[in-house]
Amino acid sequence: MSKKQNDAKTTETQDSKKRNSSFYHIYRIALIGILSAAAFGLMKLEFPMLFIAPEFYKMDFSELPVIIGTFALGPISGVIIELIKNLLNVLLDGTNTAFVGEFANFTMGVCYILPAGILYYYRKTKKTAVIGLTISTVCSVVVGCLLNAFVLLPMYAHLMTDQFQKLHSTMTPADTLQMIIDMGTKVHPVIKDLQTFVFFAVAPFNLIKYGALSIITILIYKRISRVLKNPMERA
Repeated sequence: MSKKQNDAKTTETQDSKKRNSSFYHIYRIALIGILSAAAFGLMKLEFPMLFIAPEFYKMDFSELPVIIGTFALGPISGVIIELIKNLLNVLLDGTNTAFVGEFANFTMGVCYILPAGILYYYRKTKKTAVIGLTISTVCSVVVGCLLNAFVLLPMYAHLMTDQFQKLHSTMTPADTLQMIIDMGTKVHPVIKDLQTFVFFAVAPFNLIKYGALSIITILIYKRISRVLKNPMERA
């Protein structure tokens, strides 16, 4: 084969790689959009678990498309999907928690997807996925407890107090926080203060939520991954 033919073949190979790369970037962006929309839709199908926690703790499966996207596209794409999901929620439905709820959802979502996503990114096996999702579930429970105790519940108490004061109420943030704790006591009589609220309401809620998400992901990801695979690689 002549040098000219070799050069032509090399150029053709490079052009093919560029086309494949461009197609993959477009496909990746489209997939992020689809998974973000799916996550937003599932976010609307929330429901309380009144036997576990007060009714303002809502269960949903919106993290399912996010963790699937994280496994398929990588941790960074997973964070982007999580962000877009919450931005869609704010843009289309607004916020009635002064962004406290959206901050909590984004933070907990990222906490859940990153450990499993990072491990799976470097070793794509079912065993790694199971280990990663187990670690993610434990991290979500621990971080959820700390976040609720020191950030979210105090912020929510201040927000509610501001609303009450607009109605000429004399309630303080401490009074509002106690009202939230009393809601927990109605579910579990053992709840007496913020610490027991977090231990007996927040921890079990997050364990059930993220544990269920992990089990569903393990059961369905392999089948879904075939559909999500780059069409250029399937061809």
